[in-house]
Amino acid sequence: MQLTSSSPELVEMFDWACRKALSWAHEGGSVGPVDVDEYTPGGTGTGVYLPSYWAGYAHRSGFYSRDFVHQLTGAHLLGLDEANLAMLRCFAASATPEHGHYPVWAFNFDGSYLAIDYHGPDRFVREIPAVFELVEAAETAYRWTGDTHYVSDPVLRAFYLNTTGPFADTARGTGGGIFDGVATYNELSGEPLAEAGDTLATRYQAYLAMAGLGHEPFARKAADLKRHFNQVWSGTGSGQDMVRGYTVDGRAVTGWGGENSVFMPLKNLIDAGPRNESYLDLVDAHGRADNIEAITYLPDVFFRHGRPDTAWKWMREIFAARDVPHVAGGLNGDYPEVSFTLVSQIVAGMLGIRPDAPHGAVEINPKLPVGVDWLEVRGIPVGRGRIAVRHEHGTTTLTNLSTDVTYTWYGEPLAPGAVKTLSRTE
Repeated sequence: MQLTSSSPELVEMFDWACRKALSWAHEGGSVGPVDVDEYTPGGTGTGVYLPSYWAGYAHRSGFYSRDFVHQLTGAHLLGLDEANLAMLRCFAASATPEHGHYPVWAFNFDGSYLAIDYHGPDRFVREIPAVFELVEAAETAYRWTGDTHYVSDPVLRAFYLNTTGPFADTARGTGGGIFDGVATYNELSGEPLAEAGDTLATRYQAYLAMAGLGHEPFARKAADLKRHFNQVWSGTGSGQDMVRGYTVDGRAVTGWGGENSVFMPLKNLIDAGPRNESYLDLVDAHGRADNIEAITYLPDVFFRHGRPDTAWKWMREIFAARDVPHVAGGLNGDYPEVSFTLVSQIVAGMLGIRPDAPHGAVEINPKLPVGVDWLEVRGIPVGRGRIAVRHEHGTTTLTNLSTDVTYTWYGEPLAPGAVKTLSRTE
Protein backbone atom coordinates (compact mmCIF):
# COMPACT_ATOMS: atom_id res chain seq x y z
CA MET A 1 0.00 0.00 0.00
CA GLN A 2 0.99 3.62 -0.53
CA LEU A 3 -0.46 6.55 1.40
CA THR A 4 -0.52 10.21 0.40
CA SER A 5 -2.19 12.94 2.41
CA SER A 6 -2.33 16.64 3.20
CA SER A 7 -0.93 15.65 6.62
CA PRO A 8 2.83 14.96 6.67
CA GLU A 9 2.39 13.53 10.17
CA LEU A 10 -0.08 10.94 8.90
CA VAL A 11 2.26 9.98 6.04
CA GLU A 12 5.14 9.53 8.48
CA MET A 13 2.96 7.52 10.86
CA PHE A 14 1.74 5.16 8.15
CA ASP A 15 5.16 4.58 6.62
CA TRP A 16 6.68 3.86 10.04
CA ALA A 17 3.83 1.55 11.06
CA CYS A 18 4.00 -0.49 7.85
CA ARG A 19 7.77 -0.95 8.05
CA LYS A 20 7.70 -1.72 11.75
CA ALA A 21 4.84 -4.21 11.55
CA LEU A 22 6.44 -6.13 8.70
CA SER A 23 9.67 -6.37 10.69
CA TRP A 24 7.80 -8.66 13.12
CA ALA A 25 6.83 -11.23 10.48
CA HIS A 26 8.28 -14.72 9.97
CA GLU A 27 8.22 -16.74 6.78
CA GLY A 28 6.99 -20.28 7.09
CA GLY A 29 9.87 -22.75 7.28
CA SER A 30 12.33 -20.39 8.91
CA VAL A 31 14.15 -21.71 11.98
CA GLY A 32 14.45 -19.87 15.25
CA PRO A 33 14.46 -20.18 19.04
CA VAL A 34 11.46 -21.25 21.11
CA ASP A 35 10.40 -20.53 24.69
CA VAL A 36 12.35 -17.30 24.82
CA ASP A 37 11.26 -15.06 27.67
CA GLU A 38 12.69 -12.65 30.23
CA TYR A 39 13.84 -15.57 32.40
CA THR A 40 15.19 -17.71 29.54
CA PRO A 41 16.55 -15.16 27.04
CA GLY A 42 18.27 -17.84 24.97
CA GLY A 43 15.22 -20.05 24.78
CA THR A 44 15.16 -23.82 25.27
CA GLY A 45 15.86 -24.94 21.71
CA THR A 46 14.84 -24.20 18.15
CA GLY A 47 11.83 -24.90 16.00
CA VAL A 48 10.65 -24.60 12.41
CA TYR A 49 8.39 -21.57 12.35
CA LEU A 50 4.91 -21.35 10.91
CA PRO A 51 3.99 -18.35 8.78
CA SER A 52 3.50 -16.02 11.73
CA TYR A 53 4.31 -12.70 13.36
CA TRP A 54 5.07 -11.37 16.79
CA ALA A 55 1.91 -10.63 18.74
CA GLY A 56 2.95 -9.91 22.30
CA TYR A 57 6.17 -8.89 24.01
CA ALA A 58 9.14 -8.69 21.68
CA HIS A 59 11.31 -10.40 24.30
CA ARG A 60 9.16 -13.55 24.07
CA SER A 61 9.24 -15.91 21.11
CA GLY A 62 5.56 -16.11 20.34
CA PHE A 63 2.10 -14.83 19.62
CA TYR A 64 -0.75 -14.25 22.05
CA SER A 65 -4.48 -14.50 21.37
CA ARG A 66 -5.26 -11.08 22.82
CA ASP A 67 -2.68 -9.34 20.65
CA PHE A 68 -3.31 -11.47 17.58
CA VAL A 69 -6.99 -10.57 17.32
CA HIS A 70 -6.20 -6.85 17.41
CA GLN A 71 -3.34 -7.15 14.91
CA LEU A 72 -5.16 -9.34 12.40
CA THR A 73 -6.61 -6.56 10.21
CA GLY A 74 -3.31 -4.74 9.99
CA ALA A 75 -1.62 -8.05 9.17
CA HIS A 76 -4.06 -8.66 6.33
CA LEU A 77 -3.47 -5.20 4.91
CA LEU A 78 0.27 -5.93 4.92
CA GLY A 79 -0.08 -9.23 3.06
CA LEU A 80 0.17 -11.62 6.01
CA ASP A 81 -2.99 -13.64 5.31
CA GLU A 82 -1.17 -16.98 5.39
CA ALA A 83 0.08 -16.15 8.87
CA ASN A 84 -3.36 -15.05 10.06
CA LEU A 85 -4.92 -18.38 9.06
CA ALA A 86 -2.08 -20.48 10.48
CA MET A 87 -2.10 -18.65 13.81
CA LEU A 88 -5.88 -18.81 14.14
CA ARG A 89 -5.81 -22.56 13.54
CA CYS A 90 -3.30 -22.95 16.38
CA PHE A 91 -5.67 -21.31 18.81
CA ALA A 92 -8.73 -23.14 17.52
CA ALA A 93 -7.08 -26.58 17.60
CA SER A 94 -5.94 -26.08 21.19
CA ALA A 95 -9.47 -25.47 22.54
CA THR A 96 -9.84 -29.10 23.54
CA PRO A 97 -11.92 -30.79 26.26
CA GLU A 98 -8.64 -31.26 28.15
CA HIS A 99 -8.29 -27.46 28.21
CA GLY A 100 -11.90 -26.85 29.17
CA HIS A 101 -12.43 -25.64 25.57
CA TYR A 102 -10.25 -22.61 26.24
CA PRO A 103 -7.68 -22.00 23.51
CA VAL A 104 -4.11 -21.91 24.76
CA TRP A 105 -3.16 -18.29 25.48
CA ALA A 106 0.24 -18.15 23.76
CA PHE A 107 2.20 -20.11 21.17
CA ASN A 108 5.79 -20.26 20.04
CA PHE A 109 6.27 -19.42 16.37
CA ASP A 110 6.57 -23.13 15.59
CA GLY A 111 3.08 -23.82 16.96
CA SER A 112 4.15 -25.26 20.33
CA TYR A 113 2.83 -23.85 23.58
CA LEU A 114 4.83 -20.93 25.00
CA ALA A 115 6.12 -22.27 28.30
CA ILE A 116 5.95 -19.07 30.37
CA ASP A 117 2.16 -19.01 29.98
CA TYR A 118 1.46 -22.75 29.80
CA HIS A 119 2.30 -24.94 32.78
CA GLY A 120 -0.03 -27.83 31.99
CA PRO A 121 -3.55 -28.60 30.73
CA ASP A 122 -5.13 -27.29 33.92
CA ARG A 123 -2.65 -24.47 34.52
CA PHE A 124 -2.41 -21.92 31.71
CA VAL A 125 -3.48 -18.31 31.22
CA ARG A 126 -7.19 -17.92 30.44
CA GLU A 127 -8.95 -14.64 29.72
CA ILE A 128 -12.50 -15.12 28.50
CA PRO A 129 -12.77 -12.09 26.15
CA ALA A 130 -9.96 -13.45 23.95
CA VAL A 131 -11.91 -16.64 23.26
CA PHE A 132 -14.84 -14.70 21.82
CA GLU A 133 -12.57 -12.27 19.98
CA LEU A 134 -10.99 -15.15 18.08
CA VAL A 135 -14.40 -15.88 16.53
CA GLU A 136 -14.86 -12.22 15.64
CA ALA A 137 -11.34 -12.13 14.16
CA ALA A 138 -12.16 -15.10 11.93
CA GLU A 139 -15.19 -13.32 10.48
CA THR A 140 -13.12 -10.16 10.00
CA ALA A 141 -10.50 -12.13 8.07
CA TYR A 142 -13.24 -13.76 5.98
CA ARG A 143 -14.72 -10.37 5.07
CA TRP A 144 -11.33 -9.01 3.99
CA THR A 145 -10.11 -12.07 2.11
CA GLY A 146 -13.10 -14.15 1.02
CA ASP A 147 -10.98 -17.20 1.88
CA THR A 148 -13.44 -20.08 2.30
CA HIS A 149 -11.15 -21.85 4.75
CA TYR A 150 -12.64 -19.56 7.40
CA VAL A 151 -16.07 -21.15 6.88
CA SER A 152 -15.17 -24.68 5.75
CA ASP A 153 -12.16 -25.70 7.85
CA PRO A 154 -13.50 -28.34 10.30
CA VAL A 155 -11.15 -27.30 13.12
CA LEU A 156 -12.24 -23.68 12.86
CA ARG A 157 -15.93 -24.52 12.53
CA ALA A 158 -15.83 -26.73 15.61
CA PHE A 159 -14.15 -23.95 17.55
CA TYR A 160 -16.69 -21.31 16.48
CA LEU A 161 -19.67 -23.50 17.34
CA ASN A 162 -18.34 -24.58 20.71
CA THR A 163 -17.23 -21.09 21.72
CA THR A 164 -20.59 -19.50 20.93
CA GLY A 165 -22.51 -22.53 22.25
CA PRO A 166 -21.54 -24.54 25.35
CA PHE A 167 -18.55 -22.35 26.22
CA ALA A 168 -20.54 -19.11 26.09
CA ASP A 169 -23.26 -20.62 28.24
CA THR A 170 -20.90 -21.64 31.04
CA ALA A 171 -17.77 -19.43 30.93
CA ARG A 172 -17.42 -17.32 34.06
CA GLY A 173 -14.50 -15.72 35.80
CA THR A 174 -13.24 -17.50 38.90
CA GLY A 175 -12.31 -14.37 40.80
CA GLY A 176 -8.72 -15.62 40.92
CA GLY A 177 -5.67 -14.82 38.82
CA ILE A 178 -5.06 -15.22 35.11
CA PHE A 179 -3.97 -18.86 35.51
CA ASP A 180 -7.32 -19.59 37.16
CA GLY A 181 -9.47 -18.00 34.43
CA VAL A 182 -10.57 -14.36 34.47
CA ALA A 183 -13.61 -12.59 33.05
CA THR A 184 -11.73 -9.50 31.87
CA TYR A 185 -8.64 -8.29 30.06
CA ASN A 186 -7.97 -6.00 33.03
CA GLU A 187 -5.35 -8.15 34.74
CA LEU A 188 -4.43 -5.57 37.38
CA SER A 189 -7.71 -4.58 38.99
CA GLY A 190 -7.79 -7.35 41.61
CA GLU A 191 -11.59 -7.39 41.40
CA PRO A 192 -13.01 -10.94 41.73
CA LEU A 193 -15.22 -10.66 38.65
CA ALA A 194 -17.47 -13.44 37.43
CA GLU A 195 -18.79 -11.33 34.54
CA ALA A 196 -17.30 -8.21 33.00
CA GLY A 197 -18.23 -5.68 30.37
CA ASP A 198 -15.55 -6.92 28.02
CA THR A 199 -16.85 -10.50 28.34
CA LEU A 200 -20.37 -9.51 27.30
CA ALA A 201 -19.11 -7.13 24.61
CA THR A 202 -16.85 -9.67 22.96
CA ARG A 203 -19.53 -12.36 23.25
CA TYR A 204 -21.96 -10.02 21.47
CA GLN A 205 -19.55 -9.52 18.57
CA ALA A 206 -18.84 -13.26 18.43
CA TYR A 207 -22.56 -13.88 17.88
CA LEU A 208 -22.64 -11.28 15.10
CA ALA A 209 -19.55 -12.88 13.60
CA MET A 210 -21.27 -16.26 13.55
CA ALA A 211 -24.11 -14.74 11.53
CA GLY A 212 -21.50 -13.35 9.14
CA LEU A 213 -19.93 -16.80 8.85
CA GLY A 214 -23.23 -18.26 7.71
CA HIS A 215 -24.95 -19.17 10.99
CA GLU A 216 -27.87 -16.76 10.73
CA PRO A 217 -29.70 -17.70 13.98
CA PHE A 218 -26.87 -16.07 15.92
CA ALA A 219 -28.05 -12.64 14.76
CA ARG A 220 -31.06 -13.09 17.04
CA LYS A 221 -28.82 -14.24 19.90
CA ALA A 222 -26.73 -11.09 19.45
CA ALA A 223 -29.82 -8.87 19.53
CA ASP A 224 -31.10 -10.64 22.65
CA LEU A 225 -27.77 -10.24 24.44
CA LYS A 226 -27.56 -6.54 23.58
CA ARG A 227 -31.10 -6.01 24.83
CA HIS A 228 -30.34 -7.84 28.07
CA PHE A 229 -27.20 -5.77 28.61
CA ASN A 230 -28.94 -2.44 28.09
CA GLN A 231 -32.19 -3.19 29.90
CA VAL A 232 -30.95 -5.37 32.76
CA TRP A 233 -27.25 -6.15 33.11
CA SER A 234 -25.83 -2.60 32.94
CA GLY A 235 -28.31 -1.14 35.42
CA THR A 236 -29.88 2.29 35.01
CA GLY A 237 -26.85 4.49 35.66
CA SER A 238 -24.84 6.46 33.12
CA GLY A 239 -21.14 7.15 32.83
CA GLN A 240 -19.35 6.31 36.08
CA ASP A 241 -22.60 4.85 37.42
CA MET A 242 -23.12 2.27 34.66
CA VAL A 243 -22.54 -1.31 35.76
CA ARG A 244 -19.44 -2.79 34.13
CA GLY A 245 -19.16 -6.11 35.98
CA TYR A 246 -20.41 -8.48 38.64
CA THR A 247 -18.28 -10.15 41.28
CA VAL A 248 -18.39 -13.85 42.06
CA ASP A 249 -20.73 -13.08 44.97
CA GLY A 250 -23.13 -11.14 42.73
CA ARG A 251 -22.15 -7.57 43.58
CA ALA A 252 -22.50 -5.01 40.77
CA VAL A 253 -19.35 -3.00 40.00
CA THR A 254 -19.33 0.53 38.57
CA GLY A 255 -16.74 3.24 37.95
CA TRP A 256 -13.72 3.02 35.67
CA GLY A 257 -12.60 -0.53 34.91
CA GLY A 258 -9.93 -0.27 32.23
CA GLU A 259 -10.57 -2.80 29.50
CA ASN A 260 -13.93 -3.93 30.87
CA SER A 261 -15.06 -0.31 30.43
CA VAL A 262 -13.36 0.32 27.07
CA PHE A 263 -14.73 -2.76 25.38
CA MET A 264 -18.41 -1.97 25.94
CA PRO A 265 -18.37 0.91 23.41
CA LEU A 266 -15.55 -0.66 21.39
CA LYS A 267 -17.79 -3.61 20.56
CA ASN A 268 -20.90 -1.44 20.12
CA LEU A 269 -22.71 -3.09 23.01
CA ILE A 270 -24.25 0.09 24.46
CA ASP A 271 -27.38 1.36 22.71
CA ALA A 272 -26.93 4.59 20.78
CA GLY A 273 -27.99 7.63 22.74
CA PRO A 274 -27.08 9.65 25.84
CA ARG A 275 -25.74 6.69 27.86
CA ASN A 276 -23.38 5.74 25.05
CA GLU A 277 -22.18 9.31 24.57
CA SER A 278 -21.61 9.67 28.30
CA TYR A 279 -19.61 6.46 28.37
CA LEU A 280 -17.49 7.59 25.43
CA ASP A 281 -16.66 10.73 27.42
CA LEU A 282 -15.66 8.49 30.34
CA VAL A 283 -13.36 6.41 28.14
CA ASP A 284 -11.74 9.51 26.70
CA ALA A 285 -11.17 10.98 30.16
CA HIS A 286 -9.77 7.82 31.78
CA GLY A 287 -8.34 5.82 28.86
CA ARG A 288 -4.69 6.72 29.32
CA ALA A 289 -2.80 3.73 30.75
CA ASP A 290 0.76 2.87 31.72
CA ASN A 291 0.90 0.05 29.16
CA ILE A 292 0.74 1.39 25.60
CA GLU A 293 -1.13 -1.66 24.30
CA ALA A 294 -4.21 -0.73 26.33
CA ILE A 295 -4.26 2.69 24.64
CA THR A 296 -4.20 1.13 21.15
CA TYR A 297 -7.88 0.21 21.55
CA LEU A 298 -8.98 3.84 21.90
CA PRO A 299 -8.76 5.04 18.28
CA ASP A 300 -10.99 2.13 17.24
CA VAL A 301 -13.54 3.09 19.92
CA PHE A 302 -13.87 6.64 18.65
CA PHE A 303 -13.81 5.87 14.92
CA ARG A 304 -16.62 3.38 15.53
CA HIS A 305 -18.75 6.08 17.15
CA GLY A 306 -18.09 8.94 14.75
CA ARG A 307 -15.55 10.88 16.81
CA PRO A 308 -12.59 11.04 14.40
CA ASP A 309 -10.94 14.01 16.11
CA THR A 310 -10.73 12.07 19.37
CA ALA A 311 -9.50 8.96 17.53
CA TRP A 312 -6.78 10.99 15.82
CA LYS A 313 -5.77 12.56 19.14
CA TRP A 314 -5.09 9.10 20.58
CA MET A 315 -3.31 7.90 17.41
CA ARG A 316 -0.98 10.88 17.59
CA GLU A 317 -0.29 10.21 21.26
CA ILE A 318 0.49 6.55 20.56
CA PHE A 319 2.81 7.44 17.69
CA ALA A 320 4.55 10.20 19.65
CA ALA A 321 5.28 7.72 22.46
CA ARG A 322 6.95 5.13 20.22
CA ASP A 323 10.44 5.93 21.56
CA VAL A 324 9.32 6.09 25.20
CA PRO A 325 10.36 3.12 27.40
CA HIS A 326 7.66 0.47 27.77
CA VAL A 327 6.69 -0.52 31.31
CA ALA A 328 7.83 -4.11 30.63
CA GLY A 329 11.12 -3.16 28.98
CA GLY A 330 12.17 -1.99 25.55
CA LEU A 331 10.36 0.83 23.78
CA ASN A 332 6.66 1.37 23.22
CA GLY A 333 7.23 1.21 19.48
CA ASP A 334 8.68 -2.26 19.89
CA TYR A 335 5.37 -3.57 21.19
CA PRO A 336 4.04 -5.08 17.92
CA GLU A 337 0.41 -4.17 18.52
CA VAL A 338 1.31 -0.48 18.21
CA SER A 339 2.37 -0.63 14.57
CA PHE A 340 -0.21 -3.18 13.39
CA THR A 341 -3.13 -1.26 14.86
CA LEU A 342 -2.00 2.10 13.49
CA VAL A 343 -2.08 0.55 10.00
CA SER A 344 -5.62 -0.75 10.43
CA GLN A 345 -6.83 2.43 12.15
CA ILE A 346 -5.80 4.51 9.15
CA VAL A 347 -7.27 2.22 6.49
CA ALA A 348 -10.29 0.69 8.22
CA GLY A 349 -10.86 3.55 10.68
CA MET A 350 -10.00 6.86 9.04
CA LEU A 351 -10.93 5.77 5.50
CA GLY A 352 -13.84 3.77 6.91
CA ILE A 353 -13.45 0.71 4.69
CA ARG A 354 -15.68 -2.24 5.49
CA PRO A 355 -15.08 -5.07 3.02
CA ASP A 356 -17.37 -7.90 1.97
CA ALA A 357 -14.96 -9.93 -0.13
CA PRO A 358 -17.16 -13.08 -0.19
CA HIS A 359 -19.75 -11.05 -2.13
CA GLY A 360 -17.29 -8.83 -3.99
CA ALA A 361 -18.57 -5.70 -2.27
CA VAL A 362 -17.09 -2.85 -0.28
CA GLU A 363 -18.52 -0.08 1.91
CA ILE A 364 -16.64 3.16 2.52
CA ASN A 365 -17.50 5.72 5.19
CA PRO A 366 -14.47 8.01 5.69
CA LYS A 367 -14.00 9.83 8.97
CA LEU A 368 -11.22 12.37 8.46
CA PRO A 369 -10.31 14.41 11.53
CA VAL A 370 -9.68 18.13 11.57
CA GLY A 371 -6.18 18.71 10.22
CA VAL A 372 -6.38 15.96 7.59
CA ASP A 373 -7.91 17.66 4.53
CA TRP A 374 -7.46 14.71 2.20
CA LEU A 375 -6.21 11.16 2.32
CA GLU A 376 -5.55 8.50 -0.30
CA VAL A 377 -4.38 4.93 0.12
CA ARG A 378 -3.63 2.81 -2.94
CA GLY A 379 -3.15 -0.95 -3.07
CA ILE A 380 -5.62 -1.93 -0.33
CA PRO A 381 -6.20 -5.71 -0.59
CA VAL A 382 -9.84 -6.80 -0.70
CA GLY A 383 -10.49 -10.40 -1.74
CA ARG A 384 -8.49 -11.34 -4.81
CA GLY A 385 -7.88 -7.76 -5.89
CA ARG A 386 -6.83 -4.32 -4.71
CA ILE A 387 -8.46 -0.93 -4.54
CA ALA A 388 -7.50 2.70 -4.03
CA VAL A 389 -9.60 5.06 -1.92
CA ARG A 390 -9.29 8.84 -1.83
CA HIS A 391 -11.39 11.17 0.30
CA GLU A 392 -11.41 14.96 0.30
CA HIS A 393 -13.93 17.75 0.83
CA GLY A 394 -16.91 15.43 1.17
CA THR A 395 -16.19 13.30 -1.88
CA THR A 396 -14.88 9.74 -1.99
CA THR A 397 -13.19 8.20 -5.03
CA LEU A 398 -12.85 4.44 -5.38
CA THR A 399 -10.52 2.97 -7.99
CA ASN A 400 -10.53 -0.74 -8.85
CA LEU A 401 -6.84 -1.55 -9.31
CA SER A 402 -7.55 -5.19 -10.14
CA THR A 403 -7.28 -6.84 -13.53
CA ASP A 404 -9.95 -9.51 -13.06
CA VAL A 405 -12.11 -8.57 -10.05
CA THR A 406 -15.33 -6.54 -10.15
CA TYR A 407 -16.44 -4.88 -6.91
CA THR A 408 -19.89 -3.67 -5.96
CA TRP A 409 -20.05 -0.20 -4.41
CA TYR A 410 -23.35 1.48 -3.55
CA GLY A 411 -25.10 -1.33 -5.40
CA GLU A 412 -23.31 -0.69 -8.68
CA PRO A 413 -20.51 -2.76 -10.24
CA LEU A 414 -17.03 -1.28 -10.51
CA ALA A 415 -15.15 -3.16 -13.23
CA PRO A 416 -11.38 -3.69 -13.29
CA GLY A 417 -9.64 -0.38 -13.83
CA ALA A 418 -12.81 1.65 -13.28
CA VAL A 419 -12.97 4.80 -11.16
CA LYS A 420 -16.04 6.25 -9.44
CA THR A 421 -16.50 9.34 -7.29
CA LEU A 422 -19.44 9.91 -4.95
CA SER A 423 -20.36 12.55 -2.43
CA ARG A 424 -20.70 11.44 1.19
CA THR A 425 -24.45 12.05 1.04
CA GLU A 426 -25.03 9.54 -1.80
